[in-house]
Amino acid sequence: MKINILAIESSCDETSASVISDGKILNNIVATQSVHEKYGGVVPELASRAHQQHLVPVIHEAIETSGIDKNELSAVAFTRGPGLMGSLMVGVSFAKAFAYSLSIPLIEVNHMEAHILAHFIDDPKPKFPFICLTVSGGHTQLVLVKDYLQMEVIGETLDDAVGEAFDKTAKLMGLPYPGGPLIDKYAKEGNPKAFPFPVSDMPELNYSFSGIKTAVLYFLRDKIKENPQFIEENLADISASVQFTLIKMLTQKLKKAAKLHRVKDIAIAGGVSANSGLREELNRLAADLNWNVYIPKFEYCTDNAAMIAMAAHYKFLSNSFCGLDTSPLAKMKIGN
Repeated sequence: MKINILAIESSCDETSASVISDGKILNNIVATQSVHEKYGGVVPELASRAHQQHLVPVIHEAIETSGIDKNELSAVAFTRGPGLMGSLMVGVSFAKAFAYSLSIPLIEVNHMEAHILAHFIDDPKPKFPFICLTVSGGHTQLVLVKDYLQMEVIGETLDDAVGEAFDKTAKLMGLPYPGGPLIDKYAKEGNPKAFPFPVSDMPELNYSFSGIKTAVLYFLRDKIKENPQFIEENLADISASVQFTLIKMLTQKLKKAAKLHRVKDIAIAGGVSANSGLREELNRLAADLNWNVYIPKFEYCTDNAAMIAMAAHYKFLSNSFCGLDTSPLAKMKIGN
């Protein structure tokens, strides 16, 4: 009997479903939500309503295109957390009802663990133990991955995540949401050392990104007093300088963690792992430090159900199921 699992992801503003069969991802259906763009960020209530509209069509398409009948499913997996409570509830509620109607087990998945396990969707795959730098709009973590379901957070941000830092500084520059990809775009044409910004150095392997947002705020305020067109005239150089500083902060701790734990296999995950500057710097470090660097395909970097499905596959193999009384968790730590 094949292990066929339907996975559902609804933690933030992406509604996604995926079917995995014996560890092979068959599809990855994603419905995006454009409603948040005009508000400059994700509006939780609007996200929940959009999930309610998108979930059934997305799941229907995932099952139809997989070639697997719903009665051939072995389990239903869902994102339990972390995420927006209302959004999580939509996915969790559907997963419970669907699994109950088919009399098959439920598998709860930690969204952050799933980001890491996205590296096992395609080849090449990292070898244990490896360090994963997870970078997104909500999280920045250094995780020592000892096995598929054995992970330890060895460093994390104490305030803003790096994705927030990108988006918030972009907003200060007058760029639309989400601003992170736009900073990456403009940075390619700029001088990364045009404007020096302070690099925060927190204890041990932890991060802090709130300081650079404040530094950019005061920097732009003073420059605009001298020249009201300063941002427009220096957009590329400002973007390159901000990106250079954020990447430097990320890689300083990553190098320290790799040395401390004597690890050569390095992975990155999360939406910010799509940043071209970060990818280039990691490849440069790989050559200098003899690292093996692993980066998932772009479609598996952002929030998606394929990574939930991959995590669920390993949980199924370990008989790690949950009951119908399982509730979503807005905050959920790795190992929780």
